[in-house]
Amino acid sequence: MAYQSPISPGISWYESTIADRTQYPALDGSRSADVVIVGGGFTGLSAAVHLASAGVDVVLLEAFRFGDGASGRNGGQLGTGQRSWAEELEAQYGFERAKALFDLAEEAKSHLLEFAETHKIDIEYVPGQMSVVHKKRYLKSYREHAELMTTRFNYPHIHYMEADETAERLGSTRYLGGLYDKGTGHIQPMKLVVGTARAAAKAGAHLYENTKVTGIKSENGKVTATTATGTITAAKALIAVNAYGGNLEPVSASHVMPIRSFIGATVPLGDDSPVLPGGESVDDSRFVVRYFRRSQDGRLLFGGREAYTADNPLDISTHIRRQIAEIYPALANVEMTQAWGGSVGITMPRQPFVREVMPNVISAGGYSGHGVMLSNFVGKLYAETVAGNRDRLKLLEDLKVPSFPGGRTFRAPMLFLALSWYALMDRI
Repeated sequence: MAYQSPISPGISWYESTIADRTQYPALDGSRSADVVIVGGGFTGLSAAVHLASAGVDVVLLEAFRFGDGASGRNGGQLGTGQRSWAEELEAQYGFERAKALFDLAEEAKSHLLEFAETHKIDIEYVPGQMSVVHKKRYLKSYREHAELMTTRFNYPHIHYMEADETAERLGSTRYLGGLYDKGTGHIQPMKLVVGTARAAAKAGAHLYENTKVTGIKSENGKVTATTATGTITAAKALIAVNAYGGNLEPVSASHVMPIRSFIGATVPLGDDSPVLPGGESVDDSRFVVRYFRRSQDGRLLFGGREAYTADNPLDISTHIRRQIAEIYPALANVEMTQAWGGSVGITMPRQPFVREVMPNVISAGGYSGHGVMLSNFVGKLYAETVAGNRDRLKLLEDLKVPSFPGGRTFRAPMLFLALSWYALMDRI
């Protein structure tokens, strides 16, 4: 029987295709370390690899299984740059800093692909990504963005698509135009999780699953992470729980909000299907973004967040199939083999939240749907910080990320109302 995450509904297609998902022991007892990491997703596992490879004694604690959160259940798209467009960052921070943030993200992309190759992780990388427009009023900004990427930010891999090229590449006339980016692509994220964990263990990191951290404190120059079966005492700590932190640490909780995202997998569509004949991934211009791609065996993996009130996989399938049919009417009755959900960590400005939340404790998350690429690299940057070079992580630490309004009592209802409003705006 396939394993199902206790924190996220549905067995993902990713999980169902992996036969060698190593299970790591739970913590039994107490010990000390140089660094303790809380959270076994992309950020935490990446940090563990790089720290252990540098000879640091590192312990990683995961409440469930590695990849049970967003890292193992996402859309698999890498993207380019930060979540905010480079020109938006320039308007806020100036060109020099915006360019540095863009270049950092491009290095993150290269690092991920090189890391997978070095550690022989078959992440099923497929190049090509389209960002497509569902409303005529957005076409101008997309056209201008393509030009700016080439002329101002030295990124020649992107071009603007007119409606006919968009329709040909999508196999659908639903969208009006968009961007084609040949400098990025998509992966099988759970394979990256499994492979990164294996690399971390091989490097000497101490990895523990099914070990929930119930408290973390920093006193007298030491950090203590408490679990039901023991404590870890360390010089430094990384909190890498993203959307799944609950009330573990209040500063992170006030800045990173979990919202639910859902994906469905169809049966293989066949080699003669007109859907995405080039194999690219797609995201659209909705605020409540829809994202989709073909899997290695020809399935359509389709995700969206308009179904954020769904409670179980059957409801997810209904919502997702309806969204598929809007783009591909011929698939209105397509069979869905899996449907699953999970939580994505977002911040108010859709920029990563990286901050020292107490002495010697750094928290990282809030990648806002752009985490496949960025979160892995943040783990590497954290390892650099432990080694004494904090300059590159500071680029993210210094981002202006405010807390969500409403406090713990009202912020979730306020976010629900905001998402409902934006979903309505996407339709008119």
